[in-house]
Amino acid sequence: MDMSRRTVIAGAAAAGITAATIGSAHATRGRTPVKSLFGKLADGTKVYSWSLANGGTRMKVLSYGGVVQSLEIPDRRGHYANVSLGFDNIEDYVASSPYFGALIGRYGNRIGKGQFTLDGKAYQVNVNDGANSLHGGAKGFDKRVWDVEPFTKGSDVGLHLYYTSVDGEMGYPGTLKVKVTYTLTKYGDWRIDYAATTDKATVVNLTSHVYWNLAGEGSGTIENHELKIDASRYTPVDSGLIPTGELAPVAGTPFDFRRSKRIGEDLREAHQQLLYGKGIDHNWVLDKGISPRPEWIATLKDPSSGRTLRMASTEPGLQFYSGNFLDGTLVGTGGKVYRQGDALCLETQHFPDSPNKPSFPSTVLRPGQTYRSTTVHSFSR
Repeated sequence: MDMSRRTVIAGAAAAGITAATIGSAHATRGRTPVKSLFGKLADGTKVYSWSLANGGTRMKVLSYGGVVQSLEIPDRRGHYANVSLGFDNIEDYVASSPYFGALIGRYGNRIGKGQFTLDGKAYQVNVNDGANSLHGGAKGFDKRVWDVEPFTKGSDVGLHLYYTSVDGEMGYPGTLKVKVTYTLTKYGDWRIDYAATTDKATVVNLTSHVYWNLAGEGSGTIENHELKIDASRYTPVDSGLIPTGELAPVAGTPFDFRRSKRIGEDLREAHQQLLYGKGIDHNWVLDKGISPRPEWIATLKDPSSGRTLRMASTEPGLQFYSGNFLDGTLVGTGGKVYRQGDALCLETQHFPDSPNKPSFPSTVLRPGQTYRSTTVHSFSR
């Protein structure tokens, strides 16, 4: 059965995304998530792995960082491969993970100099990326142990993940209560629903940091993957990868993915933005903007295997990172070394450094409000 015949059904319950045109062969009931011990932290805290399977997709999730440790999907011949980079032990996640598969917060992406002003008060958050703060600081949500609650609901299976970030953690104001739900649908789609509340005004930007290689982790470069992003503009950066504030057109630049093209097609051009990022590490301004329900935003395909990832989101931005800082020092789950360009990230988000850019969509969350965001990953072959 060709799983590419997916449709978006407007207003379909809370999900917003369905796959009504897929045959029943791929609409299988998932198994109850299975819990097992993955390892222990230095202080003795146990880290658990949860195995889920539904609709032809199989994944393992860790209580440490909400990490997607593996995600397996079939190719056009029905052969499975793990398409997400990761490690086979907790020690490597703690010591050297570049956010493999992790939940990111409080603030996904960068904040210039780790500084911002909110309601007239200046804040200094943890700096861990040169002069800037990246992905919530040196001990962001990716390095916290989450409470995990498995569930089955109708034909769906999944996990609720909970974490409370106390007032002042990594310098951020307010006690932030976070709930993230991972759902595997009967069609094999992976849906992420984020929610958070606070008791003080704060800034929030949550995302997922899966490193994708649709040919299989450890299989080599992703330069032959084909990518399409529904965005006519992007946010150029300075030498520290902080947005300048400009919303620049992608037309005539290596950042034009409005038509599907090979990732490697323009990757080695002598463009100043590519030099700053040692490749692509930029935010795309999605044409749809913020949406109440997930809308299609990007399609990634590996022609060799036929595996295709289609993404939908409520978010206004998408960070495309081409794996520029993988340096051959990390050994992944399959025993292969990860080198530059061996994977890519597609992080749905509000824009980097938004707390310092009033013209960007706001990331401020106040008491009485609930932060909500949804991203759907739809797999086909």
